[in-house]
Amino acid sequence: MSQKSNDYYQQTGVAMTCRSYEEYVRMFALAEDRLQGLSILDMAGGASSFAAEAAGRGNGVTAVDPLYAMSAEEIREHGEREIEVSTAKLAGLAHQYRWDFYGSLDRHRAMRVQSLHRFLADYGAEHPAVTYMQALLPKLPLSGDRFDLTLCSHFLFLYEDQFDYDFHRAAVAELLRVTKPGGEVRVYPLFNFRTEQYSHLDRLRRDIEAEGAASRLEESQLPFLPNSGHLLVFRKKEFSAGV
Repeated sequence: MSQKSNDYYQQTGVAMTCRSYEEYVRMFALAEDRLQGLSILDMAGGASSFAAEAAGRGNGVTAVDPLYAMSAEEIREHGEREIEVSTAKLAGLAHQYRWDFYGSLDRHRAMRVQSLHRFLADYGAEHPAVTYMQALLPKLPLSGDRFDLTLCSHFLFLYEDQFDYDFHRAAVAELLRVTKPGGEVRVYPLFNFRTEQYSHLDRLRRDIEAEGAASRLEESQLPFLPNSGHLLVFRKKEFSAGV
């Protein structure tokens, strides 16, 4: 049975996200002791502070989002509006979520605000620690085999109603292209706004695996959203040694 329109989070267009380093570590089940020194791509991270925080820990980080066409002040204004709108939406659906990590709706909002401010401190700096790039999937102006770890949070499958299967396949293939051989692409969450698993998940995995990458599901460590217990990991095939 499909959900009524008022039973799930309503979203028109792609929202700006503001998530912290700790949230990323939990969402993507990242081992912090293995992150040090990695080259990382944060795809569609919006105004999340993960990239800046990861760069501060010694990582080379590139963040890519079409929102980076905006100035720091424009992003601040947009982000503050988004936080208020999303908080109001969550208030009506709070009973559907698990609050183990966030504790309360007020703390959830405070963490979003804090993440936005941390992002802006780097984004608006004269010499940002992160390389910020305005671009859109499924085609990125980046060289291939560049990143050890590629992350995509709250974009791909969440917007299943707005992007078709061909887009999703091309987007994942592009993320793998810019990832180093032996590196990983991690995508979270695996459902749409109706909290239904992405309808072409199995097909996507088969098609990408046919092109040489391995895929697996891993348990996420941030059980907040309904049906959000797993993330999808693609591992790019390593180059074979020459003979």
